[in-house]
Amino acid sequence: MRKKRFRPKKENNRKSSFELSFTIEKLFNKNPQKIYSFGEICKTISCLDKSSRRKVYDVLKSLENEKILKQDSYNNFILIKPLLKLSGRIFITNNGAGFVSNDQLKSDVFIPPGKTLTAMNGDVVEFKIIKRRNNRDEGVVVCILESERSHVVGRLEYHNDKPIIIPDNPKLGNRILIEKDHLKGAKKGDKVLIKLLPREYSPVSKGEVEEILSRKNTNDTEMISILCFHGLQFKFPNEVLEQSENIPNKLSSNCIKERKDLREKITFTIDPDDAKDFDDALSYERINENITRIGVHIADVSHYVKPNSAIDKEAQKRGNSIYLVDRVIPMIPEQLSNVICSLRPNEEKLCFSVIFDIDSNGKIIDEWFGKTVILSKHRFTYEEAQGVIENKKGKYVNEISHLNEIAQKFRQKRLSSGALNIESEEVRFVINEKGDPSGVKIKTSKEAHKLIEEFMLLANRSVASCFKKSKNNNLNQNMIYRVHDVPDESKIEQLKVYLDKFGIKLASSDVPNLSKSLNNMLKGLKGKNEFNFIQSLVIRSMSKASYDTKNIGHYGLCFSDYTHFTSPIRRYADLLVHRLLEEKITNVKANSTVELSELSKHISHTERKAAEAERDSVKFFQTIFLIDHIGENFNGTISGIAEHGMYVRLDDNYCEGMVPLSEIPGDRYYFDFDKFNIIGAKTKKEFSFGQRVCVCISDVNPIKRHIDLELIIE
Repeated sequence: MRKKRFRPKKENNRKSSFELSFTIEKLFNKNPQKIYSFGEICKTISCLDKSSRRKVYDVLKSLENEKILKQDSYNNFILIKPLLKLSGRIFITNNGAGFVSNDQLKSDVFIPPGKTLTAMNGDVVEFKIIKRRNNRDEGVVVCILESERSHVVGRLEYHNDKPIIIPDNPKLGNRILIEKDHLKGAKKGDKVLIKLLPREYSPVSKGEVEEILSRKNTNDTEMISILCFHGLQFKFPNEVLEQSENIPNKLSSNCIKERKDLREKITFTIDPDDAKDFDDALSYERINENITRIGVHIADVSHYVKPNSAIDKEAQKRGNSIYLVDRVIPMIPEQLSNVICSLRPNEEKLCFSVIFDIDSNGKIIDEWFGKTVILSKHRFTYEEAQGVIENKKGKYVNEISHLNEIAQKFRQKRLSSGALNIESEEVRFVINEKGDPSGVKIKTSKEAHKLIEEFMLLANRSVASCFKKSKNNNLNQNMIYRVHDVPDESKIEQLKVYLDKFGIKLASSDVPNLSKSLNNMLKGLKGKNEFNFIQSLVIRSMSKASYDTKNIGHYGLCFSDYTHFTSPIRRYADLLVHRLLEEKITNVKANSTVELSELSKHISHTERKAAEAERDSVKFFQTIFLIDHIGENFNGTISGIAEHGMYVRLDDNYCEGMVPLSEIPGDRYYFDFDKFNIIGAKTKKEFSFGQRVCVCISDVNPIKRHIDLELIIE
């Protein structure tokens, strides 16, 4: 039988030219002033046979026509137009491929496995497009410009007698090389914390062992692994710790003289029972029968953390505190967050305050912004304050009751204006002495929570509005706002599809009336089984709040002006706003070189990373909690539908697992994108979001944070 002669497709020749063009451009960019001869180019890039030399010559002529190169003399070339540098943040898949986005491009660029250099998930990379496609271009990573992480957690193995680290998460690469003299006693199979070495142009990731984690508690190791994966700092540099330890805790008399002295006023804090960083307090003073003076006092972190100091630079890098299931990773050292700045009872503390005079109708008559010194008389937990409200007795019962009345008026006015009424529900694990989850408790928002919330919202809103009122500001200041855009129409349409499955119709879905329609819908569902799921759907359909110097308002709160001022211990945005407000009040520019627009993007990014890490910690503790329940049946609700299966949230413990599409018994099921259902090919049986099901826990994998479920069909 005559063999067919292989003929490469024209497209393959074209793709080869793209890669060759990139290689040649890269050569010239390394030495932009050098003149290369044709022979030297062929030799350097190992194209020595006749056919490959011809391809090189064709590419050189093409680059000459594009005015990227020019012939200085016969067959001698020089660069006249540098290689176009594209950069963007890369997101790595589990199989090692990557996708990079860039504002100049219409769609993400695909980076195949093996062409990502040493890029890890979230790195900012420089890349080059080497293959043009109709739907998505293909590229290669040239160098790592910025990395989110300095450390990686992985397991020590050996390959060809050389030590390597296999990262816990495949999105961080498949191996990291370690020199034998950098092992610090680690042995094969040990879980270790690796400090990454510079890898800007390196073809392989290299590191050195910083700590052997196998000797730590498993939960500790996994939390460190989660933080490292998201590029989050979990240790303070020695310089930062030393600087915080040298800050005096005792207030000087001169410092107190410069401030409004409110130490004699009735002042208290209301916080969670496990809180250690109290960054807000309320004061209460009855001026007359009609007017009450209420102070919102916020820890004056800016007094202790000066711009460009070591503590400030570290806080800026972190962006915010991180709240994992079993621990807090603070933004500033605990000496500051939990001791010096924390508004602990019976201790004199420095604050930045907003003081309101409010009449009996809840109308603000006057407001004042400035630096104060306070003395909290009592520390309430939310549960204790709620007891005072409900039982009408206890410490400061009259003050708390009156504050609650005023807060309710603020809340009612806000909701009437069109603010979304979202009832917060927080699922928390009960952690035993060993650090393992022993139970689940649900924390719901009650009157005591809403009391504090309303006064914090009032302070944040007033500070934001303050920057618009003054027209005689010599500083010409910018400002950081907390913004929340209107919902995307496509997301609202998808929400309506979901709601239709529950037989629910929105009265109106146009933006001006949407929030009121959603509030009325949720109010009608209160107390029903599907309430929490539908509320979560509403939240998912909303835009994400972020920080920005451009004020577009806050849709969810229905505020035209809003910022974050009330939590400078745990949010860098609030610390910045404190500094900006002080500049406005004193008309003196602080010694800071901060570029607010870029910083707004940065702290929005760190906020998202912290939220992702918090979710990962919840998933891990869910697996630990259910590992002893493999083989047991639970009732639950379908909480998500995807092409690969369905997610189910269990009623008893709020843990979530997945039923793979291929494992649903009784038929061959497929995902119907139009109906957003899972449907049986023969039986036409449907599974949809919100449907009640019974499942069995078939497997639990704490390392991958997966809970596998089997569907029980009666």
